[in-house]
Amino acid sequence: MKKILALTLALVMALGLAACAPKGATSGTDVPPAETPDETAELKIAIVTSPSGVDDGSFNQDNYEGIKNFIKNHPNATVKAVQEPDITKAASAVAEIVADYDVIVTPGFQFGPITTIAQENPSKKFILVDSFPTDPADDKETIVVDNIYAMQFAEQESGFFAGVAAAMETKTGKVAVVNGQAFPSNVNYQYGFEAGVAYANAKFGTKAECVELASYAGIDVTNAKIGGNYIGGFSDPETGKVVGKALIAEGVDIMFVAAGNSGNGVFTAAKEAKDVKVIGCDVDQYDDGVSGDRNIVLTSALKNMSINVERQLNAIADGTFKGGNYLLKADTDSTGFVFTEGRHQLSENTIKALNEVYELVKNGTIVPPSNFSEETVENFPGLA
Repeated sequence: MKKILALTLALVMALGLAACAPKGATSGTDVPPAETPDETAELKIAIVTSPSGVDDGSFNQDNYEGIKNFIKNHPNATVKAVQEPDITKAASAVAEIVADYDVIVTPGFQFGPITTIAQENPSKKFILVDSFPTDPADDKETIVVDNIYAMQFAEQESGFFAGVAAAMETKTGKVAVVNGQAFPSNVNYQYGFEAGVAYANAKFGTKAECVELASYAGIDVTNAKIGGNYIGGFSDPETGKVVGKALIAEGVDIMFVAAGNSGNGVFTAAKEAKDVKVIGCDVDQYDDGVSGDRNIVLTSALKNMSINVERQLNAIADGTFKGGNYLLKADTDSTGFVFTEGRHQLSENTIKALNEVYELVKNGTIVPPSNFSEETVENFPGLA
């Protein structure tokens, strides 16, 4: 396993996740339900979250839905939700309950340090979401642990789909991406979005411009200046509204929002404006876009966590579980966009274009840039 750049320490202590807003449909990527419930699996499952709980309507809740879907088909399995408000105590919260459960699901970068706990409890299984386990001897590096299935997602792919959609649907020719903090997952979304706009301009004849506010430009975990629009945190809807209004004042009519609770402020700014739409992230945010007799959500870029949590619980139940560190992409339906009827406002032409680029991303013809990648917004496979 290749060792990751020296950024994990900063991520482990990070408060934010790239999660965005309430749950919803997942564009036909759900795992098909079993024909009949499996009465044999009696797994005791815990999900530990911090600082928000499993009812956050966003990142944590999507993971929880994967557990609940598993239990629907394995009614003898049970789940306990544990919330640790102090993010610095995330791993300690896992240690306190590990003896009582067969499987522990841990959503978020802050759970990277569960390595030692897993190694000391080899009979337990762990599902680690949005992070890889860190090396106890050097927490700047990641390692593979046999009883941890660790998943990260290619957010740049979902961001790419959002960028293509924004470029094709904008009326003003000005679009923007708004993030919480410049952690790699958020920078992935930013670069993917900007690359999607560049691709649409090059291939579909659009003339969209990505607008950036200099006062909200991002600096990533290596202290590199990356531009974009960063609110500065994931729990600041007031500043989110300020950023949203400032972008709207610059003529932006479509904003891709990856900012957690801070993004709610961007949504509010869009609702208070005229002819402005947003693109949600991580999960389907269409219900959150309702504003009187209209809806401001154009579509949502997806990071399909629930189906992957459910897949690993099924693997544990049937004995095929294999620990490791996995980067999940479109080829496993782990990234995508919402096109379910009644859950988007995309034109037929845009959906046709998105389906085309989705297949090209899925087969590797298009490789959107990400934080630390050799690919850039101006030069990535598939653009030329």
